[in-house]
Amino acid sequence: MCALFGRPEPRDVPVGEHPLWDEALAAVNRDLAATRPDQRPLRLIACSEAGDPDEQVYVALSNGEAHGSALTPTRSATETLMAVADAAQETVTERLWGAWPVCTVHDLGMHPRDVDGRPSWWCAGGTRRGDPAHLCAAIGELDTVHPTPRPNRKRRKCRTPR
Repeated sequence: MCALFGRPEPRDVPVGEHPLWDEALAAVNRDLAATRPDQRPLRLIACSEAGDPDEQVYVALSNGEAHGSALTPTRSATETLMAVADAAQETVTERLWGAWPVCTVHDLGMHPRDVDGRPSWWCAGGTRRGDPAHLCAAIGELDTVHPTPRPNRKRRKCRTPR
């Protein structure tokens, strides 16, 4: 991404340099592990555009590939988690060529949404009547609806909003 056309190589962002983003990324990585156990954890990378001294921070796959917009500082932990989840979703979806995360009920991609101050994965619902939009799980808690695959174990379905 950043190494094209003579731009500097991206660098790994060490843990602790952006504590709120680190915390948010840890929650998103729990969801990635629950839904895509074949993938290694996401990481933060930083790079600068040619001639620009300011670095931009991105959510990247473990191999350093990223896609989408850079993270920007936010006012709250909720906004930070929403921003990191959105950036992670864009990177995973675009670089791995498939929707992520996917609703277990509708088999559709979900999106981050603030539900009563709690960052959550939201499914828009199915196309048929009776398939309403619903909250699937809080960001960082997809392991409650996407348990680690085990033989002969039934899948749990998403929870409906209260």
